[in-house]
Amino acid sequence: MSAFVELEPGFCVSPQIDADDVKRAAESGFALIVNNRPDGEEDAQPTGADLAEQARCLGLIWVDIPVTHAGFSASQLERLAEALDDAAGPVLAYCRSGTRSTMLWALTKARAGRHPAELQERAAEAGYDLTALRPLLDQQAARAPGR
Repeated sequence: MSAFVELEPGFCVSPQIDADDVKRAAESGFALIVNNRPDGEEDAQPTGADLAEQARCLGLIWVDIPVTHAGFSASQLERLAEALDDAAGPVLAYCRSGTRSTMLWALTKARAGRHPAELQERAAEAGYDLTALRPLLDQQAARAPGR
């Protein structure tokens, strides 16, 4: 079973989930699962489509925002922001280790006006190092409305 790590109230990240984790997410009150992992990164990895079908059967919303090692795009940040705005409850995002999900969350929140140092600290408390991402966090924060 994968660990669900809270980055802030209502938002958790996780390493690769499986069918048992989807069931546990539903039982734990999550409303939305965000898949940040492209299919086919590893042979034994469950497909997003299979997990999405199970999630929907359990009443969860599912959003695919795959993040490859090529980096992050403005559309990925926009899609996560929209998914978070529309979520009717807690959100679980996952990728291979939880790192890409944490990075996407931090970039999205910085773009919305959260301070990069706070985001970096929250991620570190959860076990994710965003030091290398700090220039991008600063860049997104500078684009926040009202700045």
